[in-house]
Amino acid sequence: MARYFYKGRTAHGNAVENIMEAASEDAVASQLINSGITPVEIAIVKEQQKPVSLKRMLGLGKPKTEELILFSKQMATLFKAGIPITRAMNGLAQTTHNEYLKEILQYCIRQLEAGKPLSVGLSKYPNVFPGVFLSVMKVGESTGHLDEAFEQLSFYLERDKMIRDKIKEATRYPTFVIIFLAAAFVALNIFVIPVFAGVFAKMSLDLPFYTQILITTSHLFVTYWPWILAAAAVVVLSVRQYISTDVGRFNLDRGKFKIPYVGDIIHKAVLARFCRSFALTQQSGVPLIQSLGMVANAVGNSFVAERVNHMRTGVERGDTITNTATATGLFTPLVLQMIAVGEETGQVDEMLTKVAEFYEEEVNYKIRFLSAQIEPALILIIAGMVLVLALGIFLPMWDLIGKLK
Repeated sequence: MARYFYKGRTAHGNAVENIMEAASEDAVASQLINSGITPVEIAIVKEQQKPVSLKRMLGLGKPKTEELILFSKQMATLFKAGIPITRAMNGLAQTTHNEYLKEILQYCIRQLEAGKPLSVGLSKYPNVFPGVFLSVMKVGESTGHLDEAFEQLSFYLERDKMIRDKIKEATRYPTFVIIFLAAAFVALNIFVIPVFAGVFAKMSLDLPFYTQILITTSHLFVTYWPWILAAAAVVVLSVRQYISTDVGRFNLDRGKFKIPYVGDIIHKAVLARFCRSFALTQQSGVPLIQSLGMVANAVGNSFVAERVNHMRTGVERGDTITNTATATGLFTPLVLQMIAVGEETGQVDEMLTKVAEFYEEEVNYKIRFLSAQIEPALILIIAGMVLVLALGIFLPMWDLIGKLK
């Protein structure tokens, strides 16, 4: 539908002008005549296309999870207060500091004024609002309980953000240490070891094996650094290209679960997100098969998504959720037992919520002790690097001091 500017006169001869959204000029004229206005001029309003900023082209500026949580809570509160939806969204659009979110709200307001539901406007931005979000919105619109839908979504987003933050917390420390060690190794090979290599060459010393390794490595870094950078760039780009494929993403997501210490945490966190999403769709009244399809896209892991799609296929054939979940090999016996109880009692959503809470507590417990588990391994790596440097540099220095004496 397009927007049209019109001028006309009422039955009393008063001039009026405004903007109306309609399918065509004839539709505008028909609406004006039916409302007692004689159209004088009708012209389409050309929407001025804003230039796409570099920030938007790079995928930046997207509303953060915190902003979506705040948006959901504000909408739930405004609905409970009885404020009309267009007025509520107008107020939020004027107060938000995120330009992308403001654009989304303004677009949704235009869709609402054209008589379309809110979920239709939000569905234009699938990179911002996941499928679970839109499905719960549709259920809330069909049942007339949008306030409850927004409350459920805000709670779901809060728990999902907590899990994501826990995963980042679990991987931040080892990642930082590994990056620091790699940077220190490169700096030593480029700036420190060449100085000692020059001294040793002038003295014609018999160098130990460790020293020869360090000098050879340093020589490669200093002499062939353009080729090393080019090779590193090719490797990084190749890996990114491989990950962007379906097979690469699947293998990466499956490999995450095999990382020592961290893999089990990521596994439990993804399963917690699955249970929380599945419970939310069931509480909202989404059909079971449709729920599994939406949850598969919401877990954020292609390996788990494939297993969930297998569950959906099994349910379509008439199998139970318990049997299909057992066949995936993802869930513990305790969780499978709780799902079975939920099926028998008709309370799958409540059981899944308890499963999600169980996994979330387990993730919190494992993260609290992750540093104690990882620190010994990192200390051994650092000690090994220091030992090699000490043997490679200080042994020839001691020989040199002995000869000088």
